[in-house]
Amino acid sequence: MHELSIAREIVNIALRKGEEAGASRIESVRVRIGEFTAVEPDCLRLYFGALTEGTLADGAALKAEIVPLRAVCPACDQPFTPEALCFRCPGCGSPDISITSGRELYVESIEVT
Repeated sequence: MHELSIAREIVNIALRKGEEAGASRIESVRVRIGEFTAVEPDCLRLYFGALTEGTLADGAALKAEIVPLRAVCPACDQPFTPEALCFRCPGCGSPDISITSGRELYVESIEVT
């Protein structure tokens, strides 16, 4: 259900930027969603569509790019993809890892006419 509040904020950003640009219509909004955020893109699109009805963004496409979860081990400097949410370095077994991608959640671009 957190997708509703996220969709609301995406719509607010798109409408504000569209108005600032003097747009007559918002064609699409591109977002980057990290795999670790647990945001469901289809659910986000559903709320986005409902929230944009009757606005400058009515009918706009919400395009989502999923950013994979990646990590690196500071102990042995090995980059890896955590499997089954196992947050241990596959090289040395250290639980002290740093997530390098997969937590993103932002509007990357807005296409207007």
